[in-house]
Amino acid sequence: MTSSETNSGRDTAGDAASAAWEVLLPAVAAPARARGRSLREALREAVRSGRLAPGTRLPSSRDLAADLGVSRGLITEAYEQLTAEGYLRSGRGAGTWVGGAARAAPPRARDHAPRPAGARAGFVPGTPDVSLFPRTAWAAAQRAVLTELPHDELGYPDPRGLPRLRSALAALLARRRGVVADPERIVVLSGVSQAMAVLGFVLHARGIHEVGVEDPGSPQHAALYAAAGVRAVPLPLDGEGPAMGPLRASGVRCVVTTPAHQFPTGIACSARRRAELLDWARSVDGFVLEDDYDGDFRYDRAPVGALQGLDPERVAYAGSVSKSLAPGLRLGWLLVPQALAGEVVERKRTMDLGHPTLDQAVFARFVERGDYDRQLRRCQRAYRERRDTLVSALDEHFPGARVTGIAAGLHVIAALPARYGPEERFLARVTAAGVAVHPLTHYTHARAGGGEEQGVRLVLGYAHLPPGRIRAGVRAMAEAAGRGGRGS
Repeated sequence: MTSSETNSGRDTAGDAASAAWEVLLPAVAAPARARGRSLREALREAVRSGRLAPGTRLPSSRDLAADLGVSRGLITEAYEQLTAEGYLRSGRGAGTWVGGAARAAPPRARDHAPRPAGARAGFVPGTPDVSLFPRTAWAAAQRAVLTELPHDELGYPDPRGLPRLRSALAALLARRRGVVADPERIVVLSGVSQAMAVLGFVLHARGIHEVGVEDPGSPQHAALYAAAGVRAVPLPLDGEGPAMGPLRASGVRCVVTTPAHQFPTGIACSARRRAELLDWARSVDGFVLEDDYDGDFRYDRAPVGALQGLDPERVAYAGSVSKSLAPGLRLGWLLVPQALAGEVVERKRTMDLGHPTLDQAVFARFVERGDYDRQLRRCQRAYRERRDTLVSALDEHFPGARVTGIAAGLHVIAALPARYGPEERFLARVTAAGVAVHPLTHYTHARAGGGEEQGVRLVLGYAHLPPGRIRAGVRAMAEAAGRGGRGS
């Protein structure tokens, strides 16, 4: 070996010793009882991250212990543990080396939650005001539940849900939404999305491979059923709800509908159309899948009761707390016809073994003590004020605009006069001004754009915005359109 090769080997060994020393030195500051674990974790992370590259020869346990000022036993134990795990390799008389099994750790998790980025005002519908979440009352319910919940209820739950919550939901939904609520046919799930997915799998297993969806309607419905292997068939609406002629001609045996407050058009199914939907379901031996996504929020009168109350054997009814409490709770329910109950429960069991027990127990107590009713009243007052603010601002800044649909829910349809079109130009201008909006065409299956004659029809969500931001956002839209009305 030449002198240069000898020097190179010494340099490499010195670099390895220096690298190991830098990696492990912070761990030495750990308390004596935790020092061994800290050394192992630091060495493990250095291998994962690549700071100690595969093939690097580590200093002897004696040398490294002397450099770090710790006992040789701690280093020996760390080397042996990580060799057993595959991070290091060693041989008698050959030293200890970094193995090649570990790979660099992936980057830290990022937040991909669907939030509008950098918008001055976001009118995209579907989001409640989560600042209204009743933290104090919810925390009190959590403390009480943790105190009183029997130990055995922390085991694997009934896949239908806790009996206490199903009983509380049955009473609540019968009183507020007029459903026929047998607790034995209520399944607790993680929101309406899981309810639709479960129904999709059950229908597919029964040989039903198509389901009708409203057009325009929620994009989630088609995606959820497609994931279960069920094709969504778009069905048009008329002024009373799903148009019966196209529904009958489609050949489907199940249809998803939002009868209390159609999303996104805002119409409510007429009494005649509700009866026609049920007659159709009976005639084809099918089912109506009712998404009651915001049925509690009606501002001009008492909410119309759920369709399920008219025929619980033909209607599967789904709801959640996403609009009334917070979507992050992931808590909802499904009332199923007797013919589907066993299959739905079994599908829920195989998907996740049941909903988290603590969340169910907290919500059950929240309902039983009247806290949920108080929360609904609080939201109704806030959302009514915000809807009124939005309608007033549209009248001020967009003369001639029409707000259509019933006074309900968390969004409105605003039909702007033709002079504000074409739709593509309007959307480009307001987006550039930092205002996030969706047109009605965003929710149709045949994405036909609006023309000059049609003007612009917007689906404007308002529940998550305080009145001041609503007024500022509408004013910004008017200014961006270049044809603002009075006061713009």
